[in-house]
Amino acid sequence: MSHLITRRTALGVGSAAILATLAACGSSKSNGSSGSQATVGTDAEVELTFAGWSLDTTPEFQALADAFTAANPNITITVKEYSAQDYDTQLTTDLSAGSAPDVFPIKNLLRYYYYMSNGQLMDLSDMAAGFDGDEAIDLTYLEYDSKYFALPYRQDSWLLFYNKDAFAQAGVEEPDGSWTWEDYKQAASKITAAGEMKGAYHHTWQSVVQGFALAQYPDADLTSGDYSYLKPFYETALEMQDSGDVETFATAQAQSLTYQAQFGTQKAAMMPMGSWFIATLLEQQSTGDADEFEWGLAPIPQYESGHEDAPITFGDPTSLAVNAALEGDKASAAKAFVAFATGEEGARAMAAIGITPAYFSETIESTFFDLDGMPQDDLSKLAFSTHDTRPENPVSETVNDIQTILNDTHSEIMTETTPVDEALSKAGEDIKGQGLTA
Repeated sequence: MSHLITRRTALGVGSAAILATLAACGSSKSNGSSGSQATVGTDAEVELTFAGWSLDTTPEFQALADAFTAANPNITITVKEYSAQDYDTQLTTDLSAGSAPDVFPIKNLLRYYYYMSNGQLMDLSDMAAGFDGDEAIDLTYLEYDSKYFALPYRQDSWLLFYNKDAFAQAGVEEPDGSWTWEDYKQAASKITAAGEMKGAYHHTWQSVVQGFALAQYPDADLTSGDYSYLKPFYETALEMQDSGDVETFATAQAQSLTYQAQFGTQKAAMMPMGSWFIATLLEQQSTGDADEFEWGLAPIPQYESGHEDAPITFGDPTSLAVNAALEGDKASAAKAFVAFATGEEGARAMAAIGITPAYFSETIESTFFDLDGMPQDDLSKLAFSTHDTRPENPVSETVNDIQTILNDTHSEIMTETTPVDEALSKAGEDIKGQGLTA
């Protein structure tokens, strides 16, 4: 269930191998070949469409398109905007109608099997082979039946954001990279007691509890039907909620609290959150939407100690897929764009705007930490670059339905309407009863 994605192993590994591979692919021009057999790259004039969401606040899509077309002026890319919240629903509708973009992101692994099994994704296994042996990128979780139908262009991992000023004011020692959840809970309690702000903020998503449990609890299995591994993580979350060290789930939900404001306006001193928040926080501090304070990154707390060399966290890759309906030069151009976006050149474009790319090298890390406002301490760099990231949604036919049931379970537990043991037992019974177990 796990695969080590330790970004530090990629540092110092040259990108020459992958660039050479992509260049070799790109030098072979298409002459009307179709689908997955199309080569990568074409001299023809081609217009592509590329899906994205919330373009005003999510600059990565246009940044990738602009960087690619600057290097490939014969190819034009138009970014088609979708709703961030309803992206999968809208994309599914367009795919069914035959009007979907030529290249589109797959947000996480939750719907990957659905798109793949419906024959809507071009087989990109030939391109995946070009990354063999390259430690700067990991394709593990996109493999299904020895094939790849998407390639990762960004890889967010969950980290601990913390307010250095709040720790100093409360006289609490900052994280040192070895924290367990018990250490985290105690630090939150001390900061809350100091009276300036709550010790932490836990957003309402099920992943804030369940993602860490699946990644960190020994032998946890999402498709087993046994969800007792979630219990200690829910006990910690409820203890912190009941003690007032985090805002209650009910309040956060009823008041539609945003995690950006809770941390950025210093309502809470710590927050487990995905690395995508880095770009948002930098932007909001520069515009005044977030307060000015010194912050840092730390490895996410662990269920068991002893993982300092590679702290276990979670995060699905965000990948790019090519519309299976494409043929000829259009298919070749689309594959060239995906090759660019998932390689080092695309990674540079992403890092320059504070987005965590899937392809990670020493150059990319330097680009990221050269951004104005980025913390410069060693722990922040370690937390960002070194971790064992495991999937929140292991690819399977039933993962979407299982997660839907577990989302309801999350609400029942966090609103304290159903005891933990009862809620987890019921979830297991429902999932087994619907034939969703492996």
